[in-house]
Amino acid sequence: MKWGEFKKAAPEIAKSAETLLDKTGVLILGSLRKDGSPRISPVEFVFVHGDLQLGMMPRSFKVLDLRRDPRCSIHSTVTDRMATDGEFKAHGRAADIQDAKVRKRYGEALYEKIGWSPEGMDFGLFSIELETAAFFTTEGEKRFVKRWRAGEKPHEFEQGMEGGDAGAK
Repeated sequence: MKWGEFKKAAPEIAKSAETLLDKTGVLILGSLRKDGSPRISPVEFVFVHGDLQLGMMPRSFKVLDLRRDPRCSIHSTVTDRMATDGEFKAHGRAADIQDAKVRKRYGEALYEKIGWSPEGMDFGLFSIELETAAFFTTEGEKRFVKRWRAGEKPHEFEQGMEGGDAGAK
């Protein structure tokens, strides 16, 4: 599910995620190496016409990973051990974007965001199609989760020390 559809399905989670992601302008991408082991990489992103898009150097390992196996995770950057700003994570698939018009719109959006565009250069571009997402917050000693899965309504619960659902909030 593209970001715009996710926003309709789980608007509170999406809004919190956008605020948090925009704070740093970078997210962490988890991809799968050729041998199946995980790789994590920081990636700049933009939201373009209801789509979460990630641009990358054209022959980077993360591009090769995603072209071989599109399964991926994305995660907000965490700046302190308590994640006081919150924490967003999602799982899904990366769709390789080759359409020239979509790539041009990405370049324009990136230029608007950071003052630079890859126009005229080779680059990898992917759209993230979400399957699950969660936003975590901490209140005192308690950790709360708002979780969404494709086809389901968002669910909120307190996460216990062992993980999982410690009871509805």
